[in-house]
Amino acid sequence: MYKNFLANPPATDTATATVPVAEPPPPDDREPVKILLIGSPKAVRSIIHILYCLGFASVSDWSPLQPAQKPGEVMSLLMRYLRL
Repeated sequence: MYKNFLANPPATDTATATVPVAEPPPPDDREPVKILLIGSPKAVRSIIHILYCLGFASVSDWSPLQPAQKPGEVMSLLMRYLRL
């Protein structure tokens, strides 16, 4: 019975196969706002924790630290939706 669901799966190379992660579109009455922090890793982490203490955003809401354009700098992004 389960063979019908598993028969002839498509051959993919797992090393090169990527699945784009698309954010669901927000409802029409909300506008996306991106908040970007750029600085030293220590400074960016500090601001993220300060904003958490202020109740602005959870630490896990921020993107992982990514290299920025300048050497030694990183960036992290937070996406919020504003109802207008």
